[in-house]
Amino acid sequence: MSTQRDPAGGSEALRLFSGDPSATALVTANETITYAELDALVRDRQESLGDGRRLVMVSCANALEPLVTYLAALAAGHPVLLVAGDGDEPSQERNRNGLIERYDPDVILAPVGSEWRLEERRDGSRHTLHPELALLLSTSGSTGSPKLVRLSRGNVRSNAKSIAEYLALTTQDRAATTLPMHYCYGLSVLNSHLISGASLLLTERSVVEPAFWSEFDAAGATSFAGVPHTFDLLDSTGFAGRQHSSLRYITQAGGRLGPDRVRDYARMGQERGFDFVVMYGQTEATARMAYLPPELAATRPESIGIPIPGGQFRIDDADEDSVGNLVYTGPNVMMGYAESPEELAAGPTVKDLRTGDLARQHDDGLFEIVGRSSRFVKIYGLRIDLDRVEQLLGDDGVEARAVNLEERLVVFVRERWALGLVAPIAAEALGLPAHIVRVHRIEAFPLTSSGKPDTASLLREAALLERNVPLVDRPGTVTAENIRALYSTLLDRPDAIVDDSFVTLHGDSLSYVEVSVRLEQMLGMLPRDWPAKSARELAGHGNVPSGARPRRSLARMETSVLLRAIAITLIVGTHATLFHVQGGAHLLLGILGYNLARFQFADVPRPVRLGKLVRSAVQIFVPAVLWIGGVALIGGMYEPATVFMLHNLLGGDERWTVQWQYWFLESVVWAILGLALLFCVPQLDRIERRYPFVFAAFFFAGALLLRLLLVGGVEAGPTERYSLPIVLWLIALGWLIARSTDVKRRVLSSAIVVLSVPGFFGDPAREAITIGGLLLLLWIPAVPLPRILVPVLGVVASASLFIYLVHWQVLTLLGDDVPLLATLASFAVGILAWRGYSALSTRWTRRPAVAPRKLLTHVFATRTSTGRGRNR
Repeated sequence: MSTQRDPAGGSEALRLFSGDPSATALVTANETITYAELDALVRDRQESLGDGRRLVMVSCANALEPLVTYLAALAAGHPVLLVAGDGDEPSQERNRNGLIERYDPDVILAPVGSEWRLEERRDGSRHTLHPELALLLSTSGSTGSPKLVRLSRGNVRSNAKSIAEYLALTTQDRAATTLPMHYCYGLSVLNSHLISGASLLLTERSVVEPAFWSEFDAAGATSFAGVPHTFDLLDSTGFAGRQHSSLRYITQAGGRLGPDRVRDYARMGQERGFDFVVMYGQTEATARMAYLPPELAATRPESIGIPIPGGQFRIDDADEDSVGNLVYTGPNVMMGYAESPEELAAGPTVKDLRTGDLARQHDDGLFEIVGRSSRFVKIYGLRIDLDRVEQLLGDDGVEARAVNLEERLVVFVRERWALGLVAPIAAEALGLPAHIVRVHRIEAFPLTSSGKPDTASLLREAALLERNVPLVDRPGTVTAENIRALYSTLLDRPDAIVDDSFVTLHGDSLSYVEVSVRLEQMLGMLPRDWPAKSARELAGHGNVPSGARPRRSLARMETSVLLRAIAITLIVGTHATLFHVQGGAHLLLGILGYNLARFQFADVPRPVRLGKLVRSAVQIFVPAVLWIGGVALIGGMYEPATVFMLHNLLGGDERWTVQWQYWFLESVVWAILGLALLFCVPQLDRIERRYPFVFAAFFFAGALLLRLLLVGGVEAGPTERYSLPIVLWLIALGWLIARSTDVKRRVLSSAIVVLSVPGFFGDPAREAITIGGLLLLLWIPAVPLPRILVPVLGVVASASLFIYLVHWQVLTLLGDDVPLLATLASFAVGILAWRGYSALSTRWTRRPAVAPRKLLTHVFATRTSTGRGRNR
């Protein structure tokens, strides 16, 4: 780095690169540029910018033209205003136009089509510019704000040198540009590397693109920078399983990354040979104020570390817990703010930077942020720390964003399962009335163009949502409260709220039938994805008063429910020799896979998903073992392997015996547990969430191949067709059907059904039953039936597990002489067993979702009792 005289006369300009002329400065997708070539480009651009000091606006992208213009403007002494220019979002365009209108820059670099254009708007300048003014950045990278941070040459130079010093940058380092250039964090990566004679990989690709990592490895890049959102993206793409030999360090800033994730990345780095450096900063400090030495990241992940070289922290107005306002001093502290062109002539107005953060310093000298003073709000007279609310929820697995809207605490979450969890806990912990805490689901937390949380957008969203609060219940109208009460009763969840759904309340295929039938009676035809919709959302489908609905002779029943009732009827009737129509049990396997994908594979955190799968297996295994074990004790009919669902796994007989009678339940239990084991692998779990149809298709292909290899052909043998490895493909086929969410996928899945089933039994009629049922499941969401049949079929479908369990013994007692009576008796005994077992389990079983809520309540109560989250 060197300095030169400002052409305007007198002050020093800033030449921000100083590498060896023959060394590489920039690597792009198309070329490699040395420092000598970069110097020539910068000098040419200086001439284009003209004489005298002028205000230069650069629309930024991680590309050559914006970078050269930025470096040339600094080298010639022109103040540079950096704005977002690497996207076409309306907010970015409004921001650029607003800044142009307010500050009237003299020169603008902006993309026009596929080219960059340098527009000189006048000769000379209309502005009076302070001699030290070098850089203007939007506050916190926000959009739409005319408030700019004024940075001097000394600010930019000192911060670049400090960062280079604590990162120990050398000429061998090469950083990939993963953050926007107009954002102070992204800009600091450019400044610190160029001032050190290191190099940059200029790329606009995202870290989720395989091409980014191909460029990274090919260029021998040694580092990249990330905000918290970057690490969400990395986690979703399997970064932990990849090796990049040139990677020397990763930096993180731009918001708090949870301590557990800091620790995980630090340990990952220790294993793979890179440093993980957590940093803290603000635009008002040019970029960085603190860093956590990488050797401490695994043991002190909650800390922001120590001040950067040349900087100092102090804590003002500390309380009894040594928590106070964090204040920073150093040569990188801004000159001040500007909200009009006239303020561009002002000198430094700020000496100490009051960060707005609350912090404490530990005995080892490390600093820790515990809250943000500017995010303290008063609700019902209580002082609430919104950042602390988010942090406490995040520490316990609920990622949330909190805002204050007109005396209401509005919390946004991304996961449906969290909707019913947050409000009662936060209300109790913070001492607020429950109706003051509102929780809404949002697809993604909005971010500013620099990747930081966009609170303004959340406030706008909260205002919109709060205008649409539910109306007071009217008699005869289906309301969210009606549906909530239904869930509370049928799912035994007295803690259910109107933002809960069937999935978030841990509904499963056993409870699904009764709930869907009752909802059909309340709402009419249900949407295909009703299990994932909250009671509040479903209420919109029942907005016609029940008294105003015409009486109909027909009612609709979901196809999967109807098929369950038909399948169990075919099974029992065939075994009782009432008729001979086989295929029901194998059709049920397809329905099982369909329901597993809808309920157990729901979009919930992996531990919850695993818990749902294990719970489903237990709900089948326990009553089955109790019944079969009881029969074995009384009559000695079944071997221990059959009682404990191990007959198939231990190698069943090659001919049909009574030990095969419960093959279906055995296959179901071990298939569910096997899938739980599959999703224990985080990478597979992430892939399934990202590509649900493709994952199901590959799983089906693998299961089908396994069947063909084990059978040695297409047709399965007399007992092979009851063996789990050979029938697993049917469960996978049901899974694939559930993931067929559009016409193109349904057509493809239909072809797969028609091609994979024929020949399996060597019995066309039996295969037709399976094919017909699966195609109905695929294409017909609900079937109109005489209204009188719906409750009867609903009960049969709900009790199908218990009917299957008991029918073998009922048939044995009644014999083959009275097949109709034996069939009806099997249904009657099975339904009674289902009712009795359900009543007992309701009394004896504590619901699984209550424990986490109690745990979180305890966490909130103990942590906020220190005073920082309650009344302080």
